[in-house]
Amino acid sequence: MSWRHRSRDGHGRPRPPDRRGIQWRVVAEPAPAPDRALPENPWPALWALVIGFFMILVDSTIVSVATPALMSAFGAGVDEVLWVTSSYLLAYAVPLLVTGRLGDRIGPKRVYMVGLTVFTLASLWCGLSGELDLGIAGLVAARAAQGLGASMMTPQTMTVITRTFPAERRGQAMALWGATAGVATLVGPLVGGLLVDTLGWEWIFFVNIPVGVVGLVLAARLVPRLPTSPHRFDLFGVALSALGLFCAVFALQEGQAFGWGRIWGPVSVPGLLVAGIGLLVGFVWWQARNPGEPLVPLDLFRDRNFSLANGAIMAMGFTVTAMVFPFYIWAQSVRGLSPTMAALLMAPSSVMSFVLAPLAGRLTDRVHPRLLVGSGTTLLAFSIWLLSRNATPDSPLWIALVAAFLMGISNPLVWGPLSTTATRNLAMDRAGAGSGVYNTTRQMGAVLGSAAIAMLMQSRITARLGEGAAAAQDGMDTSGASLPPGVAEGLSRAMAEALLLPAAVILVGAVLAMFFERPRHLVRR
Repeated sequence: MSWRHRSRDGHGRPRPPDRRGIQWRVVAEPAPAPDRALPENPWPALWALVIGFFMILVDSTIVSVATPALMSAFGAGVDEVLWVTSSYLLAYAVPLLVTGRLGDRIGPKRVYMVGLTVFTLASLWCGLSGELDLGIAGLVAARAAQGLGASMMTPQTMTVITRTFPAERRGQAMALWGATAGVATLVGPLVGGLLVDTLGWEWIFFVNIPVGVVGLVLAARLVPRLPTSPHRFDLFGVALSALGLFCAVFALQEGQAFGWGRIWGPVSVPGLLVAGIGLLVGFVWWQARNPGEPLVPLDLFRDRNFSLANGAIMAMGFTVTAMVFPFYIWAQSVRGLSPTMAALLMAPSSVMSFVLAPLAGRLTDRVHPRLLVGSGTTLLAFSIWLLSRNATPDSPLWIALVAAFLMGISNPLVWGPLSTTATRNLAMDRAGAGSGVYNTTRQMGAVLGSAAIAMLMQSRITARLGEGAAAAQDGMDTSGASLPPGVAEGLSRAMAEALLLPAAVILVGAVLAMFFERPRHLVRR
């Protein structure tokens, strides 16, 4: 806020002076303006970035349906093949704080294009790993390289939106960004299943190559070079954040596989988790006391909406990740649906998310975010509860379609408005740092959701089935309604109870949304 001299009121009449003979008024400071010398229409640049963003999100889920094919091709066990996904997600999540800040320093376009190049070449490496006789370890290493490329790309998409769209138009751009994430969750399993069944597992990686080349050409031609800031790099902060995030993410992501016990020698999952938390606490302490320029300026969190949006997006990342596991187990193992048919049950969600994204974007620029995010998160909680209530061996499948339809309405009210609210007030030279924090928070929510739902599902299966838990575990590995009726009933109840966790967590996001402040561009109206 700023104080300015004012001699007359809104009707032109002289305003009485205060005791000092000075008249004042309160004027809201303008929101940060976009960078100068930018194209008048920033939409072509955004569409160019969305191509790469869509590709890396699809790759987060596309491999899951290829697990049996990879086990056969490499002669590997399920734990080894799971590392094909785990290595990608780990390499994706850990560097996000650094890559976001790197965009502020050398330019988001450069970092994005380097990341897309790394991702595309790593996709070629993944597809050739069988022909090159590299074994499953070679594929895991290639997937880690893919994850590193993805971590360089993701923060730059938000940074470009923040720096090229004015605050009052940013909601529509962020709505497209959020709709891309929603559609990718459907396309990944569907495209993965089709490619594995027709061309072979290699093509879930080879398909990225032409898309990556097109994305590079479009980014080179359409994305503007934004002014950079002469930031100094906080190397000690980089080390603390990278080690802390690696230890924490690894422990949460792989804890179930190691039975939450010993990993190797004296290294255990609890010990690694404690070390990760300690390093992250040390990272925050260093950021507050760094005499130079910190990696994450903590004054970002002085903006209430930025802080609350980060908490809400963590809840959202937790919820969407935790929800899919029990749903797909119920759809495939209990109802006997194929992976493709199970994915089609969620089709209304992705379709509605994409269709409603433009409307949600316009509303985001005109309506208080607490109304949009609050209603979206509440509706999402209700739709997951509806799935839970009808996760039985004989419930009508149209109810699941209705629940997915409601999710499709709720998603664009959450993804776009949240990202817009988080970045609306950021200074232009902090856009990369803010985007890195936001995406790291989202990924940490997803990791927490994956770990929590795995533990909960296991405990509910044991509680519901007792000695029959082993039969249920065997049935979860394949699709088909071959489970005995008693086992199917117990597994259904276990999955229904597990779905209540993401439904409850997203309500935390609804509560946080109630405390959003009115955006500055709306205050000025």
